Amino acid sequence: MFNSRKFVIEHVPRPIARVPGYRPATLRYTDRDVMRRHIVVLLAYIAAASATLEVVNQWSFMQFDFPPDPVLLEKFQPENTVPTGLEIGWDRLYLGIPRLRAGVPATLAWIPRSLPPGVSPVLQAYPDWSWHTAGRGDINCTGLISVYRVRADRCNRLWVLDAGVVTSIDDFRRVCPPKILIFDMATDRLVRSVYFPRELLRPASLLTNLVLDDTRTSNSRLSSSCDHLFAYISDTVAPGIIVYDGRRDNAWRVTHASMYPDPDLGEYDIGGERFTLMDGIVGLAHSPAQGLLYYQPLATDRLFSVSTAVLASGPPAEGTDLPVNLVGRKSSQGLGVAVDPRDDTIIFSPISETAIAAWNPITNSHKVLAQDAEKLQFCAEVRWAERDNGAVWALSTRFHKFFRRSASKHETNIRILRVVDSGFVSLQPHVLKRAARAPRFNATLHALH
Repeated sequence: MFNSRKFVIEHVPRPIARVPGYRPATLRYTDRDVMRRHIVVLLAYIAAASATLEVVNQWSFMQFDFPPDPVLLEKFQPENTVPTGLEIGWDRLYLGIPRLRAGVPATLAWIPRSLPPGVSPVLQAYPDWSWHTAGRGDINCTGLISVYRVRADRCNRLWVLDAGVVTSIDDFRRVCPPKILIFDMATDRLVRSVYFPRELLRPASLLTNLVLDDTRTSNSRLSSSCDHLFAYISDTVAPGIIVYDGRRDNAWRVTHASMYPDPDLGEYDIGGERFTLMDGIVGLAHSPAQGLLYYQPLATDRLFSVSTAVLASGPPAEGTDLPVNLVGRKSSQGLGVAVDPRDDTIIFSPISETAIAAWNPITNSHKVLAQDAEKLQFCAEVRWAERDNGAVWALSTRFHKFFRRSASKHETNIRILRVVDSGFVSLQPHVLKRAARAPRFNATLHALH
């Protein structure tokens, strides 16, 4: 039996941060404002967490279906191999496994969806092992170097974001320019490559996440083209968003102080185990109906948004302020975030609460979808799966243990989970008054990886 858990979400109304020097520390409330502002506390009584979550796959350490290559086997270090990205295909699951440290044989892999629940399958290199020569120490910049996340588009193509950086936790070696490789998921063949202009990148750039937006045209002929879409890409260590226009094959960069880490929120607590990571913008989610891109740095408890019409309108004029909205505050920091396009509910995973929660910013309604102190440790991804009838999936990794080199092969560390849609969570809303804390915010501080 699990104890009650508290999840705190504060809705922040629409006065907005619109200036380049915006600092959350300037968002202060008077005593009267604090008294009027209510923070919703949800007490989720979960009789058995295993009834709320289906464990699709799980591993202590990941294993691969290796080719007959003794060098690749010799260099493999399973204790350094941890996924950060998950995409749900029709018959496969795709995993981005960046080269955070040495010893990652393949940076992009797949497993079949047809396996029994809870199994630990060996990973298949995607599209095949010839793309992963970096795993044996042979750097080929036309191949795959370090993939954090992948996304599927409406044309059944897989967009693979390659950071071009290896050992990013230890010594951050840029060995190739970042790029996007687009594969046809039916044939596993490369159909397009995207390279970014050098002026958009910074020495510390680390491209970690992307979302695809195919809603930016009302022309039916153009919208039927697979390439008529925009990609919004997070630069986590040199915080900013790169906007890519697929139809024009053009890209530009925007930035804002809200994309930087909050130095007061760079420490995390998972089950009493603390670690520090000053990462900037990484969580991204798109609301087609609202025309918004939601984003969050890892080191913050806040969620922001910016209009996709503004992002897609082209490079900002010099001196133009990016119109960023402070959407709300969460009970703790988080990485994965998604939007259910059916009702614009935001789905997220607060790290300290080891939970998956849903919040509709339009109605201010809340729901705890699942909570499990063991299975939901550090959700690197939370996904609304179009190719699974809108089910919610998550990738939990116990990243803090890999980061601290304390992950054990005798424990389950990595899980792919699916939220079972049933009436297993009963909610009792309460109202709690709490003084708003306005943390210091240093817009010049860069994230460290």
